[in-house]
This record gives sequence, C-alpha cells and structure tokens, in this order.
Amino acid sequence: MVGHGTQKEKRPSVDRAVGVMSQQLKEPKLQITARTRDILARLIGFDTVSSNPNMALMDYVAGLLAEAGIASTLLPDPAGGKANLYASTGPGEGGVMLSGHTDVVPVQGQAWTYPPFEMTEAEGRFYGRGTADMKGFCAAAIATMLDAAAIQKVGRKLAVPLHLALSYDEEIGCMGVRSLITMLEGAPVRPRFCIVGEPTGMQVATGHKGKVALRATCIGREGHSALAPLALNALHLAADFIHAVRTLQADVAARGHKDGDYDVPYSTVHVGKMSGGVQVNIVPNTAVLDFEIRSLAEDDPVVLIDRLKAAAEAICAPLRAEFPEAAIRIERLWDYPGLGTPSDAGVVNFVKGLTGANGTMKVAFGTEGGLFDARLGIPTVICGPGSMAQGHKPDEFVSLEQMARCEAMMAALLSRLEAGF
Repeated sequence: MVGHGTQKEKRPSVDRAVGVMSQQLKEPKLQITARTRDILARLIGFDTVSSNPNMALMDYVAGLLAEAGIASTLLPDPAGGKANLYASTGPGEGGVMLSGHTDVVPVQGQAWTYPPFEMTEAEGRFYGRGTADMKGFCAAAIATMLDAAAIQKVGRKLAVPLHLALSYDEEIGCMGVRSLITMLEGAPVRPRFCIVGEPTGMQVATGHKGKVALRATCIGREGHSALAPLALNALHLAADFIHAVRTLQADVAARGHKDGDYDVPYSTVHVGKMSGGVQVNIVPNTAVLDFEIRSLAEDDPVVLIDRLKAAAEAICAPLRAEFPEAAIRIERLWDYPGLGTPSDAGVVNFVKGLTGANGTMKVAFGTEGGLFDARLGIPTVICGPGSMAQGHKPDEFVSLEQMARCEAMMAALLSRLEAGF
C-alpha cells in the first residue's frame, strides 16, 4: 500500500515496523500444542489432593496411551483408589524416563480467584491447582509419549525407548512411588536416565536435601492446675525440647557443612506441629511434637537425631527422682533420600543439551529423584516448567512461556532418542 505523506512523515512508522519485526525475531511467538493444552486442562480437572483417589486420572492417561498403541502398567495401592502408572514405547534397553507425581496439595483455607480444579487461561498463564506442581510437566510428558508412538507409525523409529512414570502421594513424603520403584528393581531393563519434572523454571537441577520426619512424645504427670508445681507438665517438657532443637539448628548453621548451591546452605531442623493438653485447669501428662530434618548429603541425619536423643535424656534425667515416668521418646515416621548428581554426570550434560542451559542449580524442596537414584541407581536430574514460588499457593499457575520451553525440550528429547543419544 502506497502512502500519501512525505518521506519525513513516513519514516517513524517505518522505524516502528522495523522495530516490531526485530522484536518478533528476538522473541518468537510462544505457543504450545493444542493437545498438551487439552491434556493439562483434563489433568487439572481431576481433584487429586493426596487424601483423594487418583484412579480416574490414571484411567484417563492409560486410555490416551492405549489409543496410541502404548500399554501401561497400573500399580494400585492396597485400597485400590490410587495407583502409579508406568509405560514405555520404543525398542531396546535404557532410554529416558519422564517422572511426575499426580497428587496435589489441598486448597482449603486459600483465597482463590480462579476455580482450582478447572484450568483457566489468562494473560499468558494457565491457572489451577497443580499447574506448576506438577501437572504442567505431566501433560507435556504424556503428549511426548503420544508423539513418540506417532512417529514410529510413519516410518521413523526410536533407537532407544521413552518411559513415563506417574505416581501418587508424593506430597506426603514420596510414599506412593515406592511400589513403582520396587517393580523396577525386579525389571530386567531399567532406564538409563531420569528427568523428574518438578518446577525449576526449566533450569537443570542436580540435587536436593534428604528429609526425615520425626515425632517426639513427651511424657509427664497430670495434676490439678492449682497444684501445678506438684505435677510434671508435658508441654513444658516439649518446650524444653524445642529449645534443644533450636540450639542444634544454631550449631549446625554456625559450624556444620555448607553447600552454597542451596538457598539455605546448611542442614535444617524444624518443628512443624505441637499438641497436648485437655483444658487449662489440668496439667497435661502428654504432649507430641512433629519435626523434621532436611540434611545435606554431607550430614548423616542419624547423627543429628542422636544429638537430639541425648538432649532429650538430659532434660528428663534430673526429673526422674520425683517423676520416674518422665520421658521424651523420639520415633522416625518416614524419610526420603537426598539427590546429589555430579554436575559433570552424563545425565546433566544430556539434559543441558536439550534445554540449552549453561549451568546447574539445586532445589530446596524434596523430590522422588532421590529414590530413583538411591534405590535404582538411575542418574537423575530435576527439570520442569514453572516455579515452586507458585506451588502450594492460591491461584497457582504455570506460564505459557514455561510450557513452550518444556515442549521445546521434549521435541529435542525425541530427536535424541531417534538418534540413539
């Protein structure tokens, strides 16, 4: 179209057009496939809070894979309402496993402005519970399995296989995935590499701390509050034990091992729950504390637990002449190992090649990756779309930009699987 102004009048619009074109070249339009978007919407629509069943979601995924000619193995929990899913496509041994959990944290007590179990797309973001943690990655992984099956039907083929592992009850201590790991322990062939798609902003994470969840039961002697000094208040014992926990934390922070790749560079000890007592005019005879240790690879949590057991005994021993029942009993509830993949490991270089990343990071939160590494010996990294800054919060979201970068990684992965790495 020819303009009617002078050359001087036309120049600003030309400059703007050139500028827009340059910006478009620098920042190509982001998009994800309709299939991945649809799968994500369906996954968000399943209310898979850890206290609820996930079988409807797993049946949906198994159905999608079956339509593509991919068989799935479902590993149900004893009650039959939850299951892990494992599937493979492609020939040969080794290959890459894409790992994600399907459970999410509760939404009760949170002020959502979007429906938590209905995906909402707005302003370049996908909102809904689990979009970041971590159904966004699960949707991309499922779509990649379907793509892998499709290319094998049109004359192309994978040189090594692609595996999908979806779990339940990750949010309550990585409990559900353990039956899947037991199955793989007995399998003749295991994946060569594993990518756990927890949200890292698509950075390659090589490690996280291990965790031990513990309970301290404090035993005192009940009595009337009017005669409180003649009884032994279990809540007071609990308070003394909390002081011991804080003292241990201060010592570990000041003199313990350090790893600067973590936001908190030392092992942590944290009391998360305290309960005890019936009413104010009764001296309570029992109090219970739930606490945790998140440890660096260099710190043995058993050593830290033993230090707390010694502190508990030091609290109670002077009291036993008058109150022989005085005790603080520490029990181990559950745990998962940390992950510490060397930064020069093959899996790290492989996934950095898929994403274009130059460096690595470590994450503050725990993942199932430590179990895959410790129990199966599968070299593992963590890399997925979104940020844990949005996880576990109202109006959780994953951005279109992050999902597009995840799909680009998956496309690069398929190319490498065709080439045999």
